[in-house]
Amino acid sequence: MAGLNGDPILGIDDKIEDLQYKNNNNSNEVVDKEELVGIGEESTTCYKSNQGGEKDMAGSSIHRSGSRPQLDLSKAEIQGNSEERDPTILLPNQSDDISHLALDIGGSLIKLIYFSRHEDQSVEDKRKKTVKERLGISNGNRRSYPVLGGRLHFVKFETSKLNECLDFISSKQLHCGRIDSHHWNSETPANENAVIKATGGGAYKFADLFKERLGVSIEKEDEMDCLVAGANFLLKAIRHEAFTHMEGHKEFVQIDHNDLYPYLLVNIGSGVSIIKVDGDGKFQRVSGTNVGGGTYWGLGRLLTKCNSFDELLELSQRGDNGTIDMLVGDIYGGMDYSKIGLSASTIASSFGKAISDKKELEDYRPEDISLSLLRMISYNIGQISYLNALRFGLKRIFFGGFFIRGHAYTMDTISFAVQFWSQGEAQAMFLRHEGYLGALGAFMSYQKHGLDDLMVHHLVERFPMGAPYTGGKIHGPPLGDLNEKISWMEKFVQKGTEITAPVPMAPPGTTGLGGFEVPSSRGATLRSDASALNVGVLHLVPTLEVFPLLTNPKMYEPNTIDLSDHKELEYWFTVLSEHLPDLVDKAVASEGGIDDAKRRGDAFARAFSAHLARLMEEPAAYGKLGLANLLELREECLREFQFHDAYRSIKQRENEASLAVLPDLLLELDHMDEGTRLLTLIEGVLAANIFDWGSRACVDLYHKGTIIEIYRMSRNKMQRPWRANDFDIFKERMLGSEGKKPKPHKRALLFVDNSGADVVLGMLPLARELLRRGTEVVLVANSLPALNDVTAMELPDIVAEAAKHCDILRRAAEAGGLLVDAMTNTLDGLKGNSSSVPLMVVENGCGSPCIDLRQVSSELAAAAKNADLVILEGMGRALHTNFNARFKCEALKLAMVKNQRLAEKLIKGNIYDCVCRYESAPAS
Repeated sequence: MAGLNGDPILGIDDKIEDLQYKNNNNSNEVVDKEELVGIGEESTTCYKSNQGGEKDMAGSSIHRSGSRPQLDLSKAEIQGNSEERDPTILLPNQSDDISHLALDIGGSLIKLIYFSRHEDQSVEDKRKKTVKERLGISNGNRRSYPVLGGRLHFVKFETSKLNECLDFISSKQLHCGRIDSHHWNSETPANENAVIKATGGGAYKFADLFKERLGVSIEKEDEMDCLVAGANFLLKAIRHEAFTHMEGHKEFVQIDHNDLYPYLLVNIGSGVSIIKVDGDGKFQRVSGTNVGGGTYWGLGRLLTKCNSFDELLELSQRGDNGTIDMLVGDIYGGMDYSKIGLSASTIASSFGKAISDKKELEDYRPEDISLSLLRMISYNIGQISYLNALRFGLKRIFFGGFFIRGHAYTMDTISFAVQFWSQGEAQAMFLRHEGYLGALGAFMSYQKHGLDDLMVHHLVERFPMGAPYTGGKIHGPPLGDLNEKISWMEKFVQKGTEITAPVPMAPPGTTGLGGFEVPSSRGATLRSDASALNVGVLHLVPTLEVFPLLTNPKMYEPNTIDLSDHKELEYWFTVLSEHLPDLVDKAVASEGGIDDAKRRGDAFARAFSAHLARLMEEPAAYGKLGLANLLELREECLREFQFHDAYRSIKQRENEASLAVLPDLLLELDHMDEGTRLLTLIEGVLAANIFDWGSRACVDLYHKGTIIEIYRMSRNKMQRPWRANDFDIFKERMLGSEGKKPKPHKRALLFVDNSGADVVLGMLPLARELLRRGTEVVLVANSLPALNDVTAMELPDIVAEAAKHCDILRRAAEAGGLLVDAMTNTLDGLKGNSSSVPLMVVENGCGSPCIDLRQVSSELAAAAKNADLVILEGMGRALHTNFNARFKCEALKLAMVKNQRLAEKLIKGNIYDCVCRYESAPAS
């Protein structure tokens, strides 16, 4: 078997020894920690670290760096095909966090990107192994270098506060672990220093300081290379990265990465660089100007005495440039100059009125000066950019750099200039990660990091408390520790949608964000940040894939409800706010109601309310907003405060009650003819879907009866015609007509919804019917809990309990690997000895009541390849999202509507109306 460097070695002990040697020599052999299995400690060889070095088994000296984390090799195991040249080694006890760091050190700002693994270790159970074997998913074909599975964090500092940036790096030990292109997979000198990537002028100016303070060397990357690499990555990999901004209206633009080039990139930092980009690594700097962000900040500081860039921007929001700028109307007596298309309010001369006014500097309002200066610089940048676009016949111009800062006036001014001079032919577009292009490009310059292979479906952006920008008007240092987050939230007092608090203090030794994001205090109120752009944490999940059965993934839009309508947005925010107290009660109860849980519950409520307040103020602050995004944000916020399953005890209770009556239901179904049974099954799914703790109407129902009583009441009211009533078409497809029996489906994917009656009395009997007809059934459930939704981890136990009373379910569950005591028979069955079609369970890759089919688990994507029927059940998956989705195969969408607003908007009906929509496969 080949070693990590290609040399032959004997086995796992030698393999680990070789890995330990390379780690302690500061090589960068980082291995993927997913799907950890583990073996006995007796097969592991480990060494303790010391500064002086010690002898390896061959007697040679091994130097150990004190600055780099040592790998924990206990219970290590080679994963996959042992005959591979470079098989993956799994380290079940490695403690996460070898971080990687890159910087863009500009004249005004330091932009910093760091990567941390922090990903939960996946559980490799027997069910997963069996499912993967049946679906043909293999772990043997892994890369010989690490695919980054973790998080990208974005932070910024003012360059004048470089020492605080260094404190921040040191406090998080970001300089201790890195991907080093020079040392990758090679044997380097034992005393080689750590190297971090950086770009910008400060990479040269402050190199000695980094060496002195952190003991690291800066490897300098070309600034233009980094800007272009960062922009190309963002435009191809982030779904809602680019947007237009005109007259205060922000609209996100989906860029087809196959039609991205050529474009003009205008990076506005201290100065301005204008770059024509023709492809990956293909670009030329075609122009620029020395009048940029540094000009605005420098002149603004001289003229207004402002102490920060953001303070200067905030002043401009309250300014009136007409008191300083000479306008067309001032020249023409208040009239337009319509002949050449100039309105009376057009600026004829920036600061022109200061010529004739007999005023001194102190006679002018700082607010007016700031706005006049902002517009002067922005208009000129916009005009110069358009003229360069005109030179090369380009229609798309992307603006980046921290001068823009998500500031509405700035973007509107640039957009107006481009539109005015191009007469609407060219379009100004902006980037959400506008200031991080260079830092991201520097990060990508680390070789073999896997970023170049990532696609848009591999990235999930989340907005935790403690990201560089956070929910509501809460600002401060990045918060990682749970107690720190709770203490932070307890400082705040919520009054309506305004959150007030004293200016926070950072931990000793670091201010976290260099003071740049810590706003100035106005009494007890934190001022609103001038920036309307929030940058979250990018989660890199290489195992996510696009659902292969979507007819047109590029045109697919999961969200059915359009939250760009402010009234619609306000309504759903009210719904979420009203549901919040009940959710907190359930979350606290799930943790036994202890004081710690109450503290966390209160902190969660404040944090989520802050997010809602921020989004009410600026709906597009976190990117394009849909109802699915809101619901996922709530679940992520729960998990952030360590409420991993708020409805755990409720789900267990409802599952037990439903399983108790399942045998009688199955007996009743078996005495019906085919047509009656099929209708009863669909009625059962719709009736059972009433159980949804996310619906206020359903929560009220729970106070009026038990789960079985409500289910029976719902069944009794199942009267056709339903609001969406395609049952007869579906019945003909299943049972045929005029004596002709149709061919059964090969494989059906059943996207299940809630625990309890929904899955046990609704979806399991429907799955049983499909199994009876010879159709393989795959139950698709959440990877993580959300409200009372059933998860993929919970389903096997539910199926096993149901299978005790049903031979059809038992045989199918055995074939699908869901019954642990039948695993031996199952594995034999996989070789062709099974007489039953399998019932399998896969996770969908999400932890939300909704599902975005552009990002699903590799398990689900593999299961979908041979499926010819998709059944989406429940409001979240079939109505809130995917109601308009079209598939390459047949689809059945089933749901009971439990929200009056949704009923009116979607089906022009009422609460408790039923949806049974069947869509045949499109003609090939």
